[in-house]
Amino acid sequence: MPSNKKKYVGNLYNITYRSLWERKFMVYCDKNESILAWASEEIYIHYLSPIDNKIHRYFPDFFIKVRQKDKSIKNMLIEIKPKSQCLPPKIPKRKTKNYLHEMKTWSVNQAKWKAAIEWCEDRKYEFKLITENELGI
Repeated sequence: MPSNKKKYVGNLYNITYRSLWERKFMVYCDKNESILAWASEEIYIHYLSPIDNKIHRYFPDFFIKVRQKDKSIKNMLIEIKPKSQCLPPKIPKRKTKNYLHEMKTWSVNQAKWKAAIEWCEDRKYEFKLITENELGI
């Protein structure tokens, strides 16, 4: 439960995190005075999956409303991922099941992020991927 409940835009009883990295980001959002509002998996975006060629829903990890240093307000969608999932998998000598799974994950993530970028551009939002590097882990 956030300590600054007024900053959370969404259902306080449905706050979701799927990793300790996401939880760390939630605490940051809750305590950072520059973040005026935030939500966890409250927005969804339709995307076309390259795996089954069907429309699916993508729930970015976070929505945040940030006051910039110049006092302007910026709306952002944030996705938290391991750096290894933000790069295409290295092609091994043998195409193992693990490699095929990594390729599937990579192609689905690319489709999700492309849809998110377009969604954000339509609304003058910014889409940002955050890895362990930005989280200081």
